[in-house]
Amino acid sequence: MKAESSRAHGVASVAAVVAEVAERLDGSAHVDDPRAEARELVAALLDVPRSWPALHPDAPLEDDVRDAALHAARQRAQGAPLQYAVGRAAFRSLTLDVDQRVLIPRPETEQLVELVLQEEGARRGGIAVDVGVGSGAIALSLACEGPWDRVIATDISLDALAVARANAAHAAGASRCPVEFRHGSLLRPVRGLRVRTVVSNPPYIAYSESAELPALVRDWEPAVALYSGPEGMDATVRLVREAADVLEPGGLLAIEVDSRRAALAAECAASDGRYTQVRVRLDLTGRERYVLARRLGNVEIA
Repeated sequence: MKAESSRAHGVASVAAVVAEVAERLDGSAHVDDPRAEARELVAALLDVPRSWPALHPDAPLEDDVRDAALHAARQRAQGAPLQYAVGRAAFRSLTLDVDQRVLIPRPETEQLVELVLQEEGARRGGIAVDVGVGSGAIALSLACEGPWDRVIATDISLDALAVARANAAHAAGASRCPVEFRHGSLLRPVRGLRVRTVVSNPPYIAYSESAELPALVRDWEPAVALYSGPEGMDATVRLVREAADVLEPGGLLAIEVDSRRAALAAECAASDGRYTQVRVRLDLTGRERYVLARRLGNVEIA
């Protein structure tokens, strides 16, 4: 029986829409399990857990949801990442609009935010800077969950800033502090400020490593947010140097890095001479993924 046969009065069941989406995905070289992806796609559009469609097969869906699901299925069948196909991605407590102008937020970056909150949550006040804001995932999470008076987000991409500003408008009701967006490279937009925290998931892929990336990343996500010179370290080296110029004494630098270059990033901070407490932290899979450091000097407690 065709999925359309269960539609009535502009409403279809979850099971019927999942079946119709799976039919659109069937045969695509980019989809291994059409049925599973169909459920995940519908769940993403509804902003519910992945298991929800399987647990609620008879729940009704309006035609606009069905139409959005079929449109997303066409995009996914052509190879688009699921998050781009549905136009959104979950990140901590947020649901963010995403498209090809920004990186897809990932669990590793959620853990970066968690590490920063653990480090900085005991004292209120100050400014946090998210360098390379992309979709706004880090900056908005810090504003919603953190202790700062203000969050400033920078990006060299005007397209990314547009996406982040739109997501900030959606999250405004949950923010504990204002979020300001500034255009420019790395920390140049905040020169002259003294800030408490600098956080970044900078580009860290070497140009020569492009062929090693999954096609979903290489062919779809923005190159400016992926690649960082011939060794993959250009942005990280600059970020470490520039952060020391703006961090207050005792201020925190927290960077997500390529696991293959974590030691190099830590050495960069240690050899700068203006940092202390340089540490490499592991992600949930046990890989060296984060570098944390404190600006030399005593923490000023208000």
